[in-house]
Amino acid sequence: MIATITCNPAIDITYSLSNFQLNQVNRVQAMDRSAGGKGLNVSRVLSQLGHDVICSGFLGGRNGEWIANQLTQFRLMNLFVPIQEETRTCHAILSEGTYTEILEKGPIVTEHEQEEFLVRFDSLVETVSFIILSGSLPSRVKPDFYSILIKKAKDRGKFCFVDTSAKTLAEVIKSKPFLIKPNKEELKELSGKNCISDLVDYAKNICEDGTRYVLLSLGKEGALLISNSEVLRAYVPTIKEVNPVGSGDSMLAGFTHAYQKNYTLIEALKWSCACGISNALSERTGCIDLSQVKDLTNKITVTQYKGI
Repeated sequence: MIATITCNPAIDITYSLSNFQLNQVNRVQAMDRSAGGKGLNVSRVLSQLGHDVICSGFLGGRNGEWIANQLTQFRLMNLFVPIQEETRTCHAILSEGTYTEILEKGPIVTEHEQEEFLVRFDSLVETVSFIILSGSLPSRVKPDFYSILIKKAKDRGKFCFVDTSAKTLAEVIKSKPFLIKPNKEELKELSGKNCISDLVDYAKNICEDGTRYVLLSLGKEGALLISNSEVLRAYVPTIKEVNPVGSGDSMLAGFTHAYQKNYTLIEALKWSCACGISNALSERTGCIDLSQVKDLTNKITVTQYKGI
């Protein structure tokens, strides 16, 4: 059993336009609405990969009700804590191979609501082997909130995978989770470094301090899986993206799936990248084609990273 924690979920609305222009009337050609927030994107992909998934975090208002209904449709177990304020809405605009995201900050979560979640988390942790903490934290939730959850999970021998913004990630690293999944821009912001070799050295230092793996997404350039003993580099085929939103989340789901199945690290990295690509080829966010994923794993090359 796998648990995903989405503290700041959203209704994700994606607009597809032929030619997006500022200060002009833009007519939408296609629109997709999904239960979003990084953890819920991960959850949907894990479900498509055949896993039972428990979803938790904070949900409020009519938006929260809509998301809860979506969880049922995807056969995801709902252990979200209800809150007084409204769950946010986020927008993505896809146009001519580019995308623009407009993200609401999210609701205020009271101390009482946070305490209720922590009680629920204590029970949840006993029932799962893997816990995925994804996305931003809502208002009034302190940056060390994920660190508190990681400690609770580690005390019970559970694996914690984390994907969050650089500000929160700086706190997370102190608690030494099993895996973190930054993208290149997030690790640049966190480290103050720019070139790939410097980012790899920085990630190695994180691993030497106690985190087992850093899964570094490089977008169209593939990915790196870094530990204190080796660095694997994945090279991916060139594709024509349809919707890249959620591809990083799909990568994390693919790696979790493969690791849970005891695949080799090379195969796990291939599955991670293949799920990210499959999502980018889909019109829907957090959606993969399993047969396509299996085919893509044969087109991804993984080598030992030797530097640049």
